[in-house]
Amino acid sequence: MNAAPADQIRLLDVQALDVRLQQLAHKRKSLAEHAEIESLNKDLTQLRDLLVAAQTEESDCAREQDKAEKDVDQVRQRAARDQQRLDSGAITSPKDLENLQHEIASLARRQGDLEDIVLEVMERRESAQERVAELTERVSSVQSKIDDATGRRDAAYEEIDGETASVTKEREVVSASVPADLLKLYDKLRGQQGGIGAARLYQRRCEGCRLELNITELNEVRAAAPDAVVRCENCRRILVRTSESGL
Repeated sequence: MNAAPADQIRLLDVQALDVRLQQLAHKRKSLAEHAEIESLNKDLTQLRDLLVAAQTEESDCAREQDKAEKDVDQVRQRAARDQQRLDSGAITSPKDLENLQHEIASLARRQGDLEDIVLEVMERRESAQERVAELTERVSSVQSKIDDATGRRDAAYEEIDGETASVTKEREVVSASVPADLLKLYDKLRGQQGGIGAARLYQRRCEGCRLELNITELNEVRAAAPDAVVRCENCRRILVRTSESGL
């Protein structure tokens, strides 16, 4: 393949722009905010799970407390009715009176036991409510950190994407001045060689693979016509000759 030396040198400009686009893509993908957001989201998921568990516990305690308070109220009402019967004087049988007094005493003990249960449940519910409040605050704090990191990431995206658009446009302009067949070969090699399809020959060294050409390879390059498109024998990239090639 042949191409004017100026066209080959312009290929280096295209390569430089492609390298910049690769760098921008890598920068976008490897922003520190990505790992930060991922880590914070893991923390947030764990905290939300803990919060749901605490809310469930608080809800269970609330139902348990409500039931225990109703049980206390039922016992209290029954004891009040028994006491009212006792005080009314309507019961005259000594045995019935004794039985009623025993029942009132039993209900008093039962009420005391139930009230102890209510207090114990209230303590557990209060502890659960404190846990809910603490976790709610922590969830809010982590979410704020995520929002901040997301904002920084999006700002970085905007800057990177703006430069990418500018470089892409410049690449379109420059590549349009390169012969189609040369550009096609370059794009093919770039896809095969990790994004580098053309490299400058600088001081007898290929800047693509960083290897110095041996004497035989140098003589072949020296003998090639100025418009001949030469390739590096080591990496097979397009080797662009300049005044600094050391030939």
